[in-house]
Amino acid sequence: MLGQTGPRELHLVTASGDLHVRVTRKGKAMVSRSAPLTRKAEAYPAHDRIKRQPLTAFDSGALLRVIGIAGADGRIKASMRGKYDQINEFLKVIDTVLDGREERELRIVDCGCGRAYLTLAVHAYLTRVRGYTVRVCGIDRRASVVATARQLAEDLDVAGEVTFLEGDIATCEPEFKPDLLLSLHACDTATDEALARGIEWTCRYLLCAPCCQHELHKTLKEGGPMQAMMRHGILRERLADLLTDTFRAQILRVLGFRVRVVEFVSAEATARNLLIRAEYCVKPGQAVAVAEYLALRDFWKVTPWLETRLQRLMEKHLARY
Repeated sequence: MLGQTGPRELHLVTASGDLHVRVTRKGKAMVSRSAPLTRKAEAYPAHDRIKRQPLTAFDSGALLRVIGIAGADGRIKASMRGKYDQINEFLKVIDTVLDGREERELRIVDCGCGRAYLTLAVHAYLTRVRGYTVRVCGIDRRASVVATARQLAEDLDVAGEVTFLEGDIATCEPEFKPDLLLSLHACDTATDEALARGIEWTCRYLLCAPCCQHELHKTLKEGGPMQAMMRHGILRERLADLLTDTFRAQILRVLGFRVRVVEFVSAEATARNLLIRAEYCVKPGQAVAVAEYLALRDFWKVTPWLETRLQRLMEKHLARY
């Protein structure tokens, strides 16, 4: 601590006396001590405070062990710390989205659920902490992953409320009409497909954290005022990522969603830490949203994959301008 740079103050309080160290801006340490004291020594509190997180708001030990985030001793595995943080931050976002919702039944679809870390955590948190009656359906195209997820649900005794479908997001149909759609790091256009299905299912809430994005990267044209940026592969890739998510957010606005794009977790947990949060609550086809979308699309001379996917819904709004 003394070896750190910059001004700071340190206080050490003991039963026999106090020590005060003030380090100036120039790095000089000013030290003062109290006269000898006689104090009653009390049991010291633990240094590390337990950070208040959604997954610490209930007894989540069994859940975390079963899904492989915690070891047999209940400690979070070092290799799974990033995933643990992602789930906690996602649950905080869900808390914010559902704040004030009076209806206590909730139907959720998790598109590209993978090993169902988020799927099962969402069910556990919303039922045990928030008191919702929840049905969740996870969708993934990999048979082995779906089989594993189903077994995890059985092990946690929630298979009646948490189910899984094997197949493409584009063709799978859950047994219920969902209120909330989740998508955590679905690759490339799978995120677009998840957004499209959420719109077609008339979900009230959409929460999507995109992953790798290649479709727009391939269609960006060389030349023009952005050539200096397009020349460098890494800059072109990051530009394509930003444009893709901007188009997604703007298309959602055109179709009647209020949208926020935020960082939902620190970059230390994952580099893919952007979240598109949308709620269907405004009139579709508003002039400002359509004009901004067309201006962006025409400037870059591209047609986003999501617009093509939602052509029938989009064309009736875009045709007016």
